[in-house]
Amino acid sequence: MKKLTLLLAAFLLVLTTGCSLEPPSWAKPKTGGDLNDITIGLSISTLNNPFFVSLKDGVVAEANKHNMETIVVDAQNDSAKQSNDVDDLMQKGVDVLLINPADSAAISTVVQSANTLGIPVITLDRSADQGKVEALVASDNVKGGRMAAEYIEQLLGKDAKVIELEGTAGASATRERGQGFHEVADESLNVVAKQTADFDRTKGLNVMENLMQANPDVQAVFAHNDEMALGAIEAIQSSGKDVPVIGFDGNEDALKSIEAGKLTATVAQQPELIGQLAVQAAYDVLQGKAVEQNIAAPLKLVTKE
Repeated sequence: MKKLTLLLAAFLLVLTTGCSLEPPSWAKPKTGGDLNDITIGLSISTLNNPFFVSLKDGVVAEANKHNMETIVVDAQNDSAKQSNDVDDLMQKGVDVLLINPADSAAISTVVQSANTLGIPVITLDRSADQGKVEALVASDNVKGGRMAAEYIEQLLGKDAKVIELEGTAGASATRERGQGFHEVADESLNVVAKQTADFDRTKGLNVMENLMQANPDVQAVFAHNDEMALGAIEAIQSSGKDVPVIGFDGNEDALKSIEAGKLTATVAQQPELIGQLAVQAAYDVLQGKAVEQNIAAPLKLVTKE
């Protein structure tokens, strides 16, 4: 209903301005020299994940440097809630939208609505399947997936039996990390099972318990994020087995687990840097400058050694 109201309002405003295709003045981003009182609308997929908390912190800190206000909303991993949240941000008249999609397909409709209203959109960590996005700021997830598979092969040799814990279905990070992983694993490893655990620690624990029962001879686990990896470790420890687990993100809990000798490795991102780069891109867009469509934050493999 909110979305319909927003689009109807935009349509009526167009009619009252002589059928112009220009967006209403309240929806136009401030550009050029008029960059005072800029408001960023930041929609995060979930703040129940330390990675995205760090990403949010990076956005807010960088925005403060530029005297920008940030309105933060938490989708709680609910794509319908995220769409409504972003509609609300647009109705508040934000100058630019920074969106970390819960679902890359589901977010497309509101991205297109923002396009209609002339509000620039930048996505963080995950892309939108449709609509115009000024820039995607993310790690190279495909490369990170390859790094994980190469490390498992280095650790255990060819044809090692691996379980893959996949992220949320529909998220671009899930597709890309899985793609990179399988570019190597399909040639060098034996992926005996894979199942989604929605980037969630508790689901990672439960899914891992079930997959280990069906695959008792598993030799390694690759999880699409650290939260699932940490859940998998709990399941493995309860079974009394010793199975290497490789995660993805490099969040604080994961790094502590590596130091404690539990998590074997993580493909570490830099979430605060992703947030900072997204704000810098937003500032450039509002100044009318061209920005790269894909802005990459470096990755590194972290182990105890």
